[in-house]
Amino acid sequence: MICPSCQHNGTKVLDSRPSDEGRSIRRRRECEACGYRYTTFERIEKTPLVVVKKDGNREEFSREKLLRGLIRACEKRPVPLEKLENITEDVEKDIRNQGLSEVSSDQIGEKVMEFLVLVDDVAYVRFASVYRQFKDLNVFVDELKELLERENKK
Repeated sequence: MICPSCQHNGTKVLDSRPSDEGRSIRRRRECEACGYRYTTFERIEKTPLVVVKKDGNREEFSREKLLRGLIRACEKRPVPLEKLENITEDVEKDIRNQGLSEVSSDQIGEKVMEFLVLVDDVAYVRFASVYRQFKDLNVFVDELKELLERENKK
């Protein structure tokens, strides 16, 4: 590891511990030349996950983009950011566990809605209205009826 202070290529590890709920390792290092101390994080390199959009374009999966969509759907709702981060993590984990290198945006949207309906009904309807691109009021009403039926079964 190269020292960020003096560029010497020799450091010793002072301390290592799990971080990010065991998904990475935090290491405290010290430069052998100048004594500068700094922290590094070691993570598993994940294979890229490509999202196939509705128009056929492909782009790399972005947790940040998914989280922004969830935040937008939950605007002015009593949903903590931590819960949205957990949904984002769970969606990505479920998709990666399928072992695919490409996934459709439809699959991601459906997975998000599976988790979001359990958290907040209004946020679910907001997300569904954007994701499913409701063409008219009847489609929107049908989605609300389906949501009410689920609530009545609880």
